[in-house]
Amino acid sequence: MSEKKKNVLLQGGILAGAGIITKIIGFAYRIPMGNMMGDEGNGLYSVAFGIYGIALTISSYSLPLAVSKMVSAKVAKAEYQNMRRVLVSALVYALIAGMLAMNVLYFGAGALAAAYRKPGIERPLRVLAPTTFIVALLGVFRGYFQGHGDMVPTSVSQILEQFMNAAISVFATWQFMRMYGALPEAASYAAAGGTLGTLAGAAVALLFIMYLFGSTRKRYMNKVNPGEQLESSSSIYRALFLTIVPVILSQTIYQIGYTIDDLMFGNLMGMHGYEEKVVSSLQGVYNTQYNQMVNLPVAIATAMAASTLPSIVLSRMQNDFQGVNQKITQVIKVNMVIAFPSAIGLAVLAEPIMKMLFPRLITYQSQAIMLLTMGSSAVIFYALSTLTTSILQGYNYIRLPVVHSAISLGIHVVLLGILLAVTDLNVYALVICNVIFPLVVSMLNCYAITKKIGYRWEYVNTFIKPLLASVAMGMVAFTVYHVFYERIKSVYIVSGIAMGAAIIVYGVTILQIRCFSEEELRSIPGGRLLVRLMR
Repeated sequence: MSEKKKNVLLQGGILAGAGIITKIIGFAYRIPMGNMMGDEGNGLYSVAFGIYGIALTISSYSLPLAVSKMVSAKVAKAEYQNMRRVLVSALVYALIAGMLAMNVLYFGAGALAAAYRKPGIERPLRVLAPTTFIVALLGVFRGYFQGHGDMVPTSVSQILEQFMNAAISVFATWQFMRMYGALPEAASYAAAGGTLGTLAGAAVALLFIMYLFGSTRKRYMNKVNPGEQLESSSSIYRALFLTIVPVILSQTIYQIGYTIDDLMFGNLMGMHGYEEKVVSSLQGVYNTQYNQMVNLPVAIATAMAASTLPSIVLSRMQNDFQGVNQKITQVIKVNMVIAFPSAIGLAVLAEPIMKMLFPRLITYQSQAIMLLTMGSSAVIFYALSTLTTSILQGYNYIRLPVVHSAISLGIHVVLLGILLAVTDLNVYALVICNVIFPLVVSMLNCYAITKKIGYRWEYVNTFIKPLLASVAMGMVAFTVYHVFYERIKSVYIVSGIAMGAAIIVYGVTILQIRCFSEEELRSIPGGRLLVRLMR
């Protein structure tokens, strides 16, 4: 393997590892924070974050990728002055876009609260407003380092940001509930406390990465190429926009789906006569107790895939199409081996999971259990849709995933509107549509990969075998939990026994049915031991 290829895989692995760590931290701190906030506070927090996500996507989400792409192109051509001009242009864009987003969130918070029928959402939105400005600047510096092939500053700043976010969010929520818990606006103050951690984390990450920029400035910024031809500012801005816009369109479709759900749910449930407090509480159950559980295995699976995708791109550029197909098969199979047992495990152990993680949120506990049981299959489809989107983009089919997401979003919105308007499914309509959206994207993406790339799917090893092993695991976990619970009556002890049994059964079954070949097993850490076990 060439040194360049090794470096790409190493840097991809560093970024993927940081992604896994930050997702686990993000999942962990939401549990105590969610328990302190209560269902209504969680509802306000999640809706505010949905709106913030849209502002962030439009203003700055695409900046790391755009800056990274442009900086790496200039460095490869030894155009060091143009590289510096790209950095300055991106900072100007970030200042303008970040300021606009900040002002819209801060001064438009009241209007947004009225549109979403969420009184009290103004407080968390106004705390999040300056965060959009900070994250825009942060994105430029992260993209700058990534453009030089250095993922460490981005990875460390992400972990530092998430640690600070977790600590401040939990502390501020506790403090605000202690100070304002007796007031009618307690849920609003709790949500504002939770968002304070997001602001603090982003600020600390920006200070850290600016310090790194200052300390490495001579290494990157003082290089000179006497023969370099300077680009005009207009051409740099044009290239910046042409890189940013496709990413904005792609990510906006994903982000807007969440906030459209919040908007439709709040208004259509009001038409059915539900009180605003009940609506916010149901949204809190859906976004905190259901979505958090579904998103964790998806995040881990896609982060693991991130370290393999650069290798796929390199093989394609070297016209090694057999190698590309092998790597696509391997990365999809690894994802499905994680996603299937996660989905079935969440479904069969939904009750003990909710009782262990959210013991204080008991008002809507039965709904939370049913949501997780019904909607756990979204883990599989989100993992597959995210991965297939990355594969298509790696082949320069940038627009296809955007079109597929737009089609799926249209189906999602129409179906959700019908279910909320003419049925009394209420929050269950959200989870039904949450499964439909990634399912449609996965189907369209998989069809495109077959037609455009000519990829041949290994259906049995990739999907059927992990499904069968997961079903066996689920049956064992369900049986062990209920049998032992009748005797021990401790949800924590019994859940640990059931999960341990599930892991053993799934691991043994996957090896017994030869889901992976010996060659595939040897290519992963600890693979030689697994080969001996399989034999």
